[in-house]
Amino acid sequence: MKNGRKGYYQYIKSEKKKRILKTLILFLIPAVIFIIGLLLYKTKMNIISIIAVVGCLPACKSVVGTIMVFLYHSISETEFREIEAHKGSLTLSYEMVLTNYEKNTFVDAFAICGNQVIGYSSDKKADIKYAEEHTQKILHHNGYKVNVKIFKDFSPFLERLDSLNQHAESLREDIPFKPDEKYPDLSREELIKHTILSISL
Repeated sequence: MKNGRKGYYQYIKSEKKKRILKTLILFLIPAVIFIIGLLLYKTKMNIISIIAVVGCLPACKSVVGTIMVFLYHSISETEFREIEAHKGSLTLSYEMVLTNYEKNTFVDAFAICGNQVIGYSSDKKADIKYAEEHTQKILHHNGYKVNVKIFKDFSPFLERLDSLNQHAESLREDIPFKPDEKYPDLSREELIKHTILSISL
């Protein structure tokens, strides 16, 4: 599960590189426009300079997004391999920054099985209760009546992964599911994962 896309291992690491490059390009464009105006008019007081200044706004916005990403880090390879070893038949996603107007919470990994959604967050300052309630509220709003539990300690998270795998068949039994017309190939658990990713940075 390593390809740099959202929800995959090393997404944060990859996103840092992408956002730095994007920000540099966004600043380079107005810089070039400004230089062209300077060469044409021999003064910085010209209409092209105004266009260049306005053109800096997307770059400034990109800086904010880049800073946001740099507040977080990819899950360690050791933890990633351990989670994968306990994955079994569960639907997993990695390295999500759950975004909200009030708080952002980094969740190293989420696992989904039936109506159970569990996560692990290495962020010691994270408001876990708030993240659980926010995620559950979004999922309920989208028609998924699930229970969300996020662990701050790694070992209990792995133990819960094992427990979900042991009872996977019964946990998935008799859950009504109607495929989404927009994503007909996705299973119910994959749609839950997709919903979580949609509220992530």
